[in-house]
Amino acid sequence: MSTEFRVESDSMGELSIPADALWGPQTQRAVQNFPVSGMTMPREFIRALGLVKEAAAIANLELGLLDEARATAIINAARAVSSGRVDAHFPVDVFQTGSGTSSNMNANEVIARLAGADHDLAIHPNDHVNMGQSSNDVIPTAIQVSAALTTFERLIPSLLHLAETLDIKAEELAGVVKTGRTHLMDAMPITFSQELGCWSKQIRSNIKRIRNALKRVRQLPLGGSAVGTGINAHPEFGPRVAVVLQKLTGCKFQPSDNYFEGISSQDVSVELSGQLKTLACSLMKIANDLRLMNSGPLAGIGEIELPALQPGSSIMPGKVNPVIPEAVCMVAAQVIGNDATITVAGQSGTFQLNVMLPVVAVNLLQSVAILASASDLLADKAIAGFTVREANIRNALERNPILVTALNPVIGYEMGARIAKKAYDKGRPIRKVAQAMTDLAAADLDRLLDPLELTKGGIKS
Repeated sequence: MSTEFRVESDSMGELSIPADALWGPQTQRAVQNFPVSGMTMPREFIRALGLVKEAAAIANLELGLLDEARATAIINAARAVSSGRVDAHFPVDVFQTGSGTSSNMNANEVIARLAGADHDLAIHPNDHVNMGQSSNDVIPTAIQVSAALTTFERLIPSLLHLAETLDIKAEELAGVVKTGRTHLMDAMPITFSQELGCWSKQIRSNIKRIRNALKRVRQLPLGGSAVGTGINAHPEFGPRVAVVLQKLTGCKFQPSDNYFEGISSQDVSVELSGQLKTLACSLMKIANDLRLMNSGPLAGIGEIELPALQPGSSIMPGKVNPVIPEAVCMVAAQVIGNDATITVAGQSGTFQLNVMLPVVAVNLLQSVAILASASDLLADKAIAGFTVREANIRNALERNPILVTALNPVIGYEMGARIAKKAYDKGRPIRKVAQAMTDLAAADLDRLLDPLELTKGGIKS
């Protein structure tokens, strides 16, 4: 910004503002009052603010409350905000007034200045740009619009891509049998397609949960104004804004059926964040499984080999680490922490207003964004390219005494336990020990202990 200043005034008096800044005095006061983190509101949130202001101007024009010249000027300026062309003029720190009033007025002032300059009109940030609105319904609406759009446009496509990548890999490895594990100990065999199919199902279940939560996120509180009563807003203002936003974005926004709920609480954000936390848990489980399956390659499980992406050590030549699963686990940890912040913020609805709105916005949008990126990385740089170390898998499977479980219906649990114990002690394949300790024929043992058949379930007899 310029080192030169202009002087403007608001209801509290005069103050100096950088000469080339598009914002006005209320934004400048916030810049001076909140030098907290240096973090400003996210791009997705500013985009939503621009969309809300555009939709509001269109609705007020349709209702005959705003003349066409001013409405057109505001619409054009709001589009500059939503497009990102003036992001540098949104300097307010995330940690500001809890209603987000400073960010709302930042948008109002920038749009008013742009609109007035471009069309040589007197456009007031409160009277015209903020017509029919309050920060108390604008900011919750912007949170919900930004969360819905970012989830629809970025996260869900990334999750679908991950699920589809898992399905393709599962089909590719459909006939490969491996040792199952429970408690990190050898268990009955499964196929790779069953293991990867489980992961795919987890991701698709998360998609369903997130989509369900978005039904509430799309119900917007704009129209409730200051406390939910709709003071100074036309009764049709909120519904019309929702219709316009749907046309602008393709997202099925609706007016809230209770403005008081949408303004006084952040329950919809807490719910969506909870589903994002669930997704984070799923991704961490998948990533940790991949790390363990890839471990070694000599002294670990060594079932798979993840793509080698970069040297793994500054001192140990030749070492390659599972960097993508590690990054995904860190993303999951961050999302779980974000959810804790959003949970605390969600409890801060005091009477008719939640007063931790900006911190809800930044944490919710960060969770959506990094989960989308992590899902793409996991799909493209880990799942799609890993190879199976079939010799290691076959050796472990042949020596797995737990296969004796399939003999239980024929020889009973107690005999099976004695066979398994001896196989462990002697380090011998379960077939050899069972043949020596029972009267079962070799052909029967081959049939009963066939690993691929054991992955199909049922009673073997």
